[in-house]
Formats: sequence, C-alpha cells, structure tokens
Amino acid sequence: MLYYPIMLAAMLVLGIYLGSFFTQSAPSGNFMTQSSVNNADKISQIISFIDQAYVDTVARNELIDKAINSILQDLDPHSYYISAEQLASYTEPLDGNFDGIGIEFLIQNDTVRVVAAIEGGPSEKLGIQAGDRLVAVDGIGIAGVEISNEEVIKKLKGPRDTKVRVVVYRNGKTIPYEIVRGTIPINSVVTAQMLDNSKGFIKVSRFAKTTYEEFMQHASRLEQEGMTELILDLRGNGGGYLDAAVKISEEFLQKGQLIVYTEGKSSPRKSYYASKKGKYADMTIAVLINEGSASASEILAGALQDNDRGLIIGRRSFGKGLVQEHMNLRDNSALRLTVARYYTPTGRSIQKAYGENISYDDDYEIRYANGEFSFADSTHFADSLKFTTPGGRIVYGGGGIMPDIFVGLDTVGASGYLTAISYRGLLNQFGFDYADEHRVELLKFGTFNNFDRSFNVNQEVLESFTNYALESGVPRDSDGIRISSAVIKLRIKSYIARNIWGNDGFYAIMNTDDNMINQARISLGGQAHL
Repeated sequence: MLYYPIMLAAMLVLGIYLGSFFTQSAPSGNFMTQSSVNNADKISQIISFIDQAYVDTVARNELIDKAINSILQDLDPHSYYISAEQLASYTEPLDGNFDGIGIEFLIQNDTVRVVAAIEGGPSEKLGIQAGDRLVAVDGIGIAGVEISNEEVIKKLKGPRDTKVRVVVYRNGKTIPYEIVRGTIPINSVVTAQMLDNSKGFIKVSRFAKTTYEEFMQHASRLEQEGMTELILDLRGNGGGYLDAAVKISEEFLQKGQLIVYTEGKSSPRKSYYASKKGKYADMTIAVLINEGSASASEILAGALQDNDRGLIIGRRSFGKGLVQEHMNLRDNSALRLTVARYYTPTGRSIQKAYGENISYDDDYEIRYANGEFSFADSTHFADSLKFTTPGGRIVYGGGGIMPDIFVGLDTVGASGYLTAISYRGLLNQFGFDYADEHRVELLKFGTFNNFDRSFNVNQEVLESFTNYALESGVPRDSDGIRISSAVIKLRIKSYIARNIWGNDGFYAIMNTDDNMINQARISLGGQAHL
C-alpha cells in the first residue's frame, strides 16, 4: 500500500518538524543541525504532497497527530503526545482544581444522580444535596435519555463566573437553580482519620500541586487528635508531581538526607536533599503500597526505605522510574517526553523492563499468573540489583519497590458471585439507592460513630441486595452468597456510609477488614525506630 511507506517516512522525521511548534517551556539549546533542517524541509514537502495529491481527502492534523504518537510509542511507555482537546483532562487532576458547579454524580437508569455536593462549591452553597436528580440543564431535558458522563461534564463545566441553569428532582418536586460556576478543588488526600488513640491513617490518591499542603493540614489535625504513629496509604496512587513527593518525604527525614536524584543523557544529575529536619522525622511510620503505586509514590516509599525510615508494607509497586518533561506546543497541544531516570538514595533505578518482546501493558496479568500477588517468594531479583541501606537492609532495584513486609491479596470471602457483583459496580449502586431511600432515618443517627455502632446490614437488606443483583443480570448463587456474605454486608454498609458521611465514613468501615492496615497496626506497635 502506498499509504504505509508515506506514513513511515513521516514518522521518522516528524519529531524534528515539531521543533517549530515548541513554546518557551521546551528545553533550551540549539539541537537543529543542518541535516535536521533539511529533514524538516523533507517532512513539510511530504505532508503537503499528501494533502494536495493523495487519492482521497485526508485530515492533515489527524495524520500529524497519529505520526507523532507512533514516534513516541517507540521510545518508551511513558512518552506521549496530548492533543489540544485532551490537554485539560490530562492536567486537571494534577492542577488540584477545575471550574464547574461542584458536584459528584453517577448515571444510573438514564438518570443523573448527585452523589455529593462538594463542600464550599457553588452547588453546596445553593442547597443542592446528595440524592438529587438532575432532570434538565439550560432548558434541555437530560432525564430518561441516554447520556454519557462526558456529555454531563461538558454541560456542567465551564469558565468560572459563567452561569448554568439546572432543574433537580427531590422528594416528588422539581426545583430550579441558577448556578454561577466557580473554582472547585480536587482533593488528593482522600481521607485522614484516627484508627485508635495513637495511630493516624492518611490516604493520598495522587501527587498534585496542592498535595503537600493538603497532607500537612490533615497530619497536623491528626497530631492534635493524638497521632504519634502514621499509616500512609499510597495504594493505587499512580504518582504525579515529583516536587510534591519530595516535599512530603522531607517531612519524615533528617536534614541533609538524600531523597532522590535524576539523571539522563542530556540531563545532568540533579539531587534532592532534605533541607531541614522534618516535622515528623521522629514519628513512627508505615507506608502501604501495591502494584498500582507508581512514580512519585515510589519516590516517597524509596526515600523512606533507603534512609531506614519506617516500614514499607504491601506488594511490589508498579516500577516507573522515568521522568517526563512537559512541553507545550503553539497549537495548545503538548508532549510529555522522558528526559531522565530517577534513582532512590542507594542508587536504585526501579523502572521495570520495557521494549521489544516485553509485555509491558500485561505486567499485572503476568504477576498474577506467577503467583506474585499471593506469595512473597514468587518475586525474584537478580543479585546485580541488590543494594544495601546505611542501616543494613537489603533492597532491590529494577521493577518497583519491594516492601519490607509482604501482604498478599485477601481471598477470604472470595467467590465468583462477589467478583460478578463487584465488576458491575452493584454494591456501590445499591448502597447509593439504599442511602437515598432511607436518608431521613439514617440522618437521625446524628453522627457517623452512632451509625457505625448501631446500624448493621441484616439478612433482610442482604436479601434485597441479591434481588437487586438478580434484576441487574447476576444470577442468584447460594454458595457464593454464603461464602461472601460477610464481605458483601461490610461493603454495603461502607457504601451507605459514603453517601451520608463521605469518604471518611466509607474508609472507617472498610479499614476494619483491611489486611494491609491490620498488618501495619501490628508492625507499628513492635517497630524499632527505622
């Protein structure tokens, strides 16, 4: 096919062509040789020739975008191109805020339901409540019609100080609201609470611009409530900004201790040291990680582990040790290009292998099949990857952070029935519906602690759920229900709590049956100062 060699030629030289689009955020230095200038002319001629003479009409910009993506995919798994249309959705979670009306919602049975009005946001200030149904936006009905999450977001988000008119349905009545959009915070600290009189628990979902400030605010509050030991949960945290991970790491280290360093072919070594004795340098700490903990999460875990500071508990982390530089282009698209590797204080690179004949994207499935999620001795490291911390701990590079204490997947209560209902999100949906229908009586508990002590998911509620699951397409499985009943009841209660008391209520219940947290509680009690 004629199209393939033309595309191949375009991919080989388009990287140079991009130089004409770089803004001031691109790396400094003159990388354009006479040869590269000639190649840039060549690609310009090829693109113009395709545009003018190809047998069919082609979308020039789409052709360029595809070629750019193909070039970057051949470099490494974490260099990528972001189109102008995609850029906001990529940067928003790390910016720490967005402009909108300030609600969390889900779509169920073609109905947009408010899960929560974000505290301090425009919707919460006007009185919009969890359980409200959105039936119209700017005069257009959205109830009872097929609508996607993306379509709802597009209708509700917009520049601050602009207005949007919504109609909600509540208790048999429709209520109109005119909402002035504002700046809505995206919190990266999911929950922060005391597990007992001395142990605090903080879960961080990402490392964004506001993460350090959020973390310190919550840690200070827990300290006032009696926290002398901390469990820091980084499970499923895919990373984010290096600076946020460095600043939090610093709070647990002594002045002068190395946190991380980066180095690449065109990037001289840059080392990050603790500039002071951290506020929590003497606090006992355990960090929870798993196969979903990546990048900045691994920097923090590696910094504490290599400085013999605290315990790392869980399962081997993802293994992303590459540093990306963000480069804005003049058409409002962007590149994120790998420019360096990062190394933990002992000199470990924890980047897992990638390249030809390596199933990088199938790593989870391979680990599971090898038994690594269940047994610590299923993970093998070459002796060449062995490092020793100042305190004599043996640690390994290559392929993630290996925890000091391994905790396998919890299979108690597991069944095919539990997998089926979890995969379809039925526990979450049922918990929302139950909280919505019984909101008045649930609020009579007054506080979460009263609810937690007095409310139990009884057999009648369990039967209601299994009927709900049956109507949703999951056949009744008597053995599966019996095996998983305790887990199902706990999760239903936690989802009910989330819809009344938010994430704090959800995690307070879920944490009571969390093997990693239970192991951390035991280990903190017997931990010498590490």
